[in-house]
Amino acid sequence: MRKIRLCFAAKAALTLLLMAALGLPVSPAAAADNPSTAEVKIDNFSFTPQEIKVKAGTTVTWTNRDDIPHTVTSTDSLFKSKTLDTDDKFTTTFAKPGTYPYFCSIHPKMTGKVIVE
Repeated sequence: MRKIRLCFAAKAALTLLLMAALGLPVSPAAAADNPSTAEVKIDNFSFTPQEIKVKAGTTVTWTNRDDIPHTVTSTDSLFKSKTLDTDDKFTTTFAKPGTYPYFCSIHPKMTGKVIVE
């Protein structure tokens, strides 16, 4: 059974690579097999992980697990969340490679960084 699953996964990966190489659109179902998401937790006045490395096209979600409101604010003004209360989320997608430092505008000593490869 395991061999069959591995074979299927290999075929699915090859199909996605071939479609991308030919410039064909990839269906949402196919994209779901290779999720491009990452999460950052806000808790105890810090972003965890403080530095995250992702591939271009990845969607990053910050979730406030603290009892105190926070924001996620790019130092380059590329993105800015509303004030996030407990359990609120902020999501943005990073399309281009680069380094994206950010901070909490309410508590500026809280900093983080997204590195997009």
